[in-house]
Amino acid sequence: AGDGDCGHTHARAARAIQEWVRARPPPAAPAQLLSSLADLLLEKMGGSSGVLYGLFLTAASQPLLNRNDLPAWADAMDSGIEAMQRYGGAAPGDRTMLDSLCAAAQALHALRSPNADLLPVLAAAVQSAEAAAEATRHMEAGAGRASYISSSQLLQPDPGAVAVAAVLRAVLEGLRS
Repeated sequence: AGDGDCGHTHARAARAIQEWVRARPPPAAPAQLLSSLADLLLEKMGGSSGVLYGLFLTAASQPLLNRNDLPAWADAMDSGIEAMQRYGGAAPGDRTMLDSLCAAAQALHALRSPNADLLPVLAAAVQSAEAAAEATRHMEAGAGRASYISSSQLLQPDPGAVAVAAVLRAVLEGLRS
C-alpha cells in the first residue's frame, strides 16, 4: 500500500527492534517495555510514523505503570490513541493509521469484561483492524500525507492503517507461539 515510503519506514523500525532484542533482553515490565520501544522508534524509525508511534507508546505505557491486568491493556490502547489524536490532529475516518487502531481498540474493550480471554479478544481486534485498513481504500483522506493527493489517485488502502493491522497481527502470532 502507498508509495513505498511507509513500508521502508516500518522495515527500518523492524530492523531496529530486531537489533535491540539481539543486543539485550527487552524490559519485562510492560510500561518500561513500551517506553523503551517509544524511544527506539523515535530515534530509529524516522518520519511522521516514528513520531506517531512514539507518542502512542509513551501514552500507552502510563496505564501500565502500576497495573498489568487485561483491562489495563485496553486502557493503554485508549491512552495511546488519545495522544495520537491530540498531537497528530487526525481522527477516525480520516484515512490514517487511526482507523485501524480505533477499530482494534473497540474490540479490545472486551478485555474490561470479567473472565476476558486475551487471545480471542486480540484475534477479534486484529480482524477489526484489518477490515478497517481495507475500508480506508474507499475513504477521502482528511489528514496525513494522503490528504495532499487527489482522491482519484488513492486506489489502495492507507499504508499506515495496513501497517498497524500487520503489527497487531504480528503481536497476536507472537503470543500464540
